Amino acid sequence: MPRVVDHDERRRQIAEALLAVAARDGHENVSSRAVAKELGVATGSLWHYFDGFDEVIRAAAAEVTRRTDERITIATAGLRGLARLDALMREVLPVDDRTRAEARVVVGFWGRLATLASAPDAAAPTLATWQSGIRSALDEAVADGELAPGTPTEAVMALLRSITYGQQVVEVTEPQDATAHIAVLDSILAPWRS
Repeated sequence: MPRVVDHDERRRQIAEALLAVAARDGHENVSSRAVAKELGVATGSLWHYFDGFDEVIRAAAAEVTRRTDERITIATAGLRGLARLDALMREVLPVDDRTRAEARVVVGFWGRLATLASAPDAAAPTLATWQSGIRSALDEAVADGELAPGTPTEAVMALLRSITYGQQVVEVTEPQDATAHIAVLDSILAPWRS
């Protein structure tokens, strides 16, 4: 009897193998052959689950987003306002070994993802799914008096989203101490603190 394979789980394993190769060996060494070797399978077996290597790249980017969302859920449980925002941002800013390594992998994906054929969901793998968490935390901080009543939460949210991407690039090009990344976050919030 043929072995039953969970298609979605196998796709995730392939995406995780790509992430492992990128983190360990750098993006210049990511190839279908390297991913297959990481999994201990023949290269052709990848194509039972993906139509091409660009699809594997997109799946790996989506896996990074899924992992980040999972960490955010755990880190922010039971928190609200600025405490929630701080916990969330520490999962996306490059402030520890895991998020620094993730920044190197994610920044390496951006150029490749930008060249993929346009599709209605082209941005889906790297969408900042946590932006609604930023918005909610800011709204809670205003409601709780941690931020001033007139705080432009949409503009602050856009700035916070931008700095997460920007600080990842900074970490890749000019590695910083965690306090430097947190200082950028604090400087954005400073004018609105009560």
